[in-house]
Amino acid sequence: MSRPLRVAIVGAGPAGIYAADALLKSEVAADPGVSIDLFERMPAPFGLIRYGVAPDHPRIKGIVTALHQVLDKPQIRLFGNVDYPNDITLDDLRAFYDAVVFSTGATADRALPIPGVDLDGSYGAADFVSWYDGHPDVPRTWPLTAEKVAVLGVGNVALDVARILAKTADELLPTEIPANVHDGLKANRAKEIHVFGRRGPAQAKFSPMELRELDHSPSIEVIVDPEDIDYDEGSVATRRGNKQADMVAKTLENWAIRDVGDRPHKLFLHFFESPVEILGEDGKVVGLRTERTALDGTGNVKGTGEFKDWEIGAVYRAVGYLSDALPKLPWDEVSGTVPDEGGRVIESGEHLRSTYVTGWIRRGPIGLIGHTKGDANETVANLLDDYANGRLLTPASPAPEAVEEFLTRRQVRFTTWDGWYRLDAAEKALGEPQGRERVKIVEREEMLRASGA
Repeated sequence: MSRPLRVAIVGAGPAGIYAADALLKSEVAADPGVSIDLFERMPAPFGLIRYGVAPDHPRIKGIVTALHQVLDKPQIRLFGNVDYPNDITLDDLRAFYDAVVFSTGATADRALPIPGVDLDGSYGAADFVSWYDGHPDVPRTWPLTAEKVAVLGVGNVALDVARILAKTADELLPTEIPANVHDGLKANRAKEIHVFGRRGPAQAKFSPMELRELDHSPSIEVIVDPEDIDYDEGSVATRRGNKQADMVAKTLENWAIRDVGDRPHKLFLHFFESPVEILGEDGKVVGLRTERTALDGTGNVKGTGEFKDWEIGAVYRAVGYLSDALPKLPWDEVSGTVPDEGGRVIESGEHLRSTYVTGWIRRGPIGLIGHTKGDANETVANLLDDYANGRLLTPASPAPEAVEEFLTRRQVRFTTWDGWYRLDAAEKALGEPQGRERVKIVEREEMLRASGA
C-alpha cells in the first residue's frame, strides 16, 4: 500500500492518545506512514483527566503535558464534539479508515443493589465528580444541604468525593474550578463526612499518596476508630505482597492511635461496615444502616448480624464506574466491557475485522491512568499484525479530506487541535485576573465558540 495506514480512534482521553502514540512509534509510521484521527464527543480532549480527576490534583493533570506532545504531531488530527454513533457510525468510519480503535472509557456509576438508593439525597459519585469538574452535560447546581454525609466505597474516587465535600470552597479556589462550582461549594453545609468500607484496612483500594493528602488540609480532621484496625492471615499476606496496601494500612494505624484534633470538618474512615439500606422519610435520605462485618481468615469478610443506624442526610455511592455499551459492538453486561482478545474485538468467537478496543472499555474501570499504556501497546501491536498480514478491511474513501467533507455535510460542528489551543488560551485568560492558572469553561456552546468550531 503506497498510502499511509489510516486509523480512527474513538475517544481522545489518555487511552486513545496512548494508542495514537504507540502507532506513531511503530515501524509502519516510518514507511508507509500512519494517519490518525481522534474522535471525541466532548469539545475538548483529555477525557478522564479533564472530567474525572479532582481539581485539587494538579500533579495528575500534569500528564496532560505528555499527551499534548503526542497530539502536536502532524500525523494526528482531532475531531472534537463528534458523537459516536449519532454523528458518525461504525459503517461510516469503515468507509474512511483501515482500522477503528475504541477507547471510550467509563462515565456511569455501577449499581449498588440495596434498598433506598433511589431516595432524594442518594447520589452516584460519577455525577458529583462531573459536576465539580465542570462537565457540560450535567446540571450547574448541586444540593449541598446535608450536615452529615456518607460516602460508600474505599477507592480513590471515594477519597476525592469525601475530600471535596470536606474542604472549604476557598481552599479549592486556586484550582481551575468554574464559578458555579465555587458558588455551590460556598453553600456546602457538610460538617461530618463518613466513608464506609465493607472490609478492613488491608483491603482498602486507596493509593497511599491520595490517602495521606486527606490530612494535609487545615480544615479536615481525619478520624479512624482503633477498633477498625484488624488483620487476619489473608490481610497479613496482602500487606507482605503489596507495598501500597502496607503503606495504606500503616497510615491508617497512625491515625487510629493519635488524639483527635480541632479542625472544623470531621472525616471518619469506617471499616468493617457493610451498607445494607439507605433510610428515608418522605422520600428523602435520613440515615444509613450498616451491618458490622468480620474477617474470615482469607481477607474476605462475613456479616455478624450486628446492625447500626447512622444519622445521615446524603449518601454518595463510590462503588465503581461502568462504561456505556457501544452500538454495533458486542457487549458484556456483567463486566461492562467489549469482549476482546488482545484488543481485537470478538463477536461470536470471531474477530470483528478492523475493530479494536483499549483502556477501560476493554478491561473495565480499574487501575491508574498509566496502566492504559500497556493496554494500548498490546492493542496496537495486534492491529499492526493484522495490517502486515492483510487482514484489515479496505476503506472506500481513505483520503483524509473525505472525513472533513462528511462531517461538514452532516452539519456537525467539530472542534480541532488548533481549537483546543484557542480554548486553552481562553480558560487561562479567565483565570488571570484572579491570579489563577485557569478557570474551566463549562457550557458546551461557550466551549465551541472559544474553540472556533
